[in-house]
Amino acid sequence: MNRIFCFLFTAMLCSAAEPTSKTNANLQKLLKRYPAADANKDGVLTLTEAKAFQKLQRDREANRPVLKPTQVDIAYGTHARHKLDLWLVERDGPAPLLICIHGGGFRAGDKSQYHRQVNLIKRMHAAGISVAAINYRYTEGGKNPLPGAMHDATRAVQFLRHNARRFNLDKTRFAATGGSAGACILMWLGFHDDLADADSADPIARESTRLIALAPSGGQPTISLVTFREWFGVKNLIPHPAMRAIFGLRGEGVIEWTPELAERARISSPITFLTRDDPPCYQTYGSADTPVTEKTPPNEWVHHPRLGLKLKAAMDKLGIECHVQYKGGPPIKSYHGVNDFLVKKLTGK
Repeated sequence: MNRIFCFLFTAMLCSAAEPTSKTNANLQKLLKRYPAADANKDGVLTLTEAKAFQKLQRDREANRPVLKPTQVDIAYGTHARHKLDLWLVERDGPAPLLICIHGGGFRAGDKSQYHRQVNLIKRMHAAGISVAAINYRYTEGGKNPLPGAMHDATRAVQFLRHNARRFNLDKTRFAATGGSAGACILMWLGFHDDLADADSADPIARESTRLIALAPSGGQPTISLVTFREWFGVKNLIPHPAMRAIFGLRGEGVIEWTPELAERARISSPITFLTRDDPPCYQTYGSADTPVTEKTPPNEWVHHPRLGLKLKAAMDKLGIECHVQYKGGPPIKSYHGVNDFLVKKLTGK
């Protein structure tokens, strides 16, 4: 939501007349998605009302309760971003672990956002499950292209397994959840063959990277521009501003699709590595399965439920359990929401 507001403000603040949802397509979409933003309930959203609603949302976020981790900023690698937090549950015997991976277009975000996920952590603790939240390297304008972030998450999982006794973890029962970029990362990790290197001199690198359940939110099973266009049935899409850096391209401009970029997309896309021995997946999306056009804003199509439905079709063919929860979609009768899915998979109950 903040990206949409940012676009509106920078594009419209200098207009002679205040934009409203009667004349501006972005304000129309905001009104449809956030009807509460229409403060006077006249059916028209003004830019002033949109700004006030954004401030209200920020204030609410700032006042949300925080659950401090048991341990903070544990280094799992050598980079400054190679840090993780832990909320360890008190229990007899090793605990299953839920690993949380933040979003932010691979260029922003932080594990600290999970400090406010109080309900999630308390739900896991009530079931005897510990929780971790990890950071990973940003793309930094193309300096660290994908799959760099995926390999960082790989290292974090291996570090946690190597230190299972230290943290009282059941290294056979690791699952992951996360949103947007974090969802893409965890799916890549979940579908990839085990990256354990049995011959490594580093004992951490010898640990397994496999997960037993995945819960991505607003995730991308692919990062290929060609595949995106095929799945949405459009010739072109408005490029997401984070995509050049994802492919290691510096600066701004049109992305010229080359064999080198196609190969980077292939090795960085989770669906590339999907095989029938992969873990079950419960995907969530916040929007409906509406048509995508060449004018659809990038922040919408990169979080579109059609992506999850395409992944589900591929997983169904392989006989792997997969669910897609989205606005207007069919109910998922097997579980009472994504947290119920995670608890049942992590505890085996």
